[in-house]
Amino acid sequence: MERNISLEEISDGKLYGLNDMVKASCNDCKGCSSCCEGMGSSIILDPFDIFRMTTNLNVTFEQLLGAGKIELNVVDGMILPNLKMQEDTEKCAFLNEEGRCNIHAHRPGICRIFPLGRVYEERSFQYILQVHECKKENRTKVKVNKWIDTPEIKKNEQFIIDWHYFIKDIQALMKTADDEAQIKQLSMYILNQFYITPFSKEKDFYEQFNERYTKIKGILLG
Repeated sequence: MERNISLEEISDGKLYGLNDMVKASCNDCKGCSSCCEGMGSSIILDPFDIFRMTTNLNVTFEQLLGAGKIELNVVDGMILPNLKMQEDTEKCAFLNEEGRCNIHAHRPGICRIFPLGRVYEERSFQYILQVHECKKENRTKVKVNKWIDTPEIKKNEQFIIDWHYFIKDIQALMKTADDEAQIKQLSMYILNQFYITPFSKEKDFYEQFNERYTKIKGILLG
């Protein structure tokens, strides 16, 4: 979820790249799960997040919805999935009784980079350290690349850039439409093409995504 807010208010004022050291390591959290509670619908999931969850848990997108692990909400006019908080505790549906993440090895990208955030500019992005988000004190320095712990990180970053600006372009397109039914139809089309229709776990995700992305971008945005 994109936020329009002053970086001076939320960060240490620095921009970080993959090879920079950042004070983000929280010593395995040691029982703290504050960042996994009370997040509402703010943990928006991208297609790679869903690919990781469905392939590693051996479930479908619909099964994740039906089990109450994710939910759908409208984000700036678009229907997109997000991690669901439990209604009684406001804790993430993937958090176990010990306060540990049941899908830590394949957790979503937003969870993976926390307490880092992303700042987008000129069709790219850099990382920031959010100084008020993590409750753990005495965090230690770690290389950004190691902290994110994502294979093929450069491919992943390019995917994040492409997806971010594609969504912004689609949201801008929706704002020009007058027909609510047409807007919903377009939103459901994106949801079906990139989330509901599964990507094969036998093939490279990024290649499959680029095929769909190139085709659908050409159809919708020219």
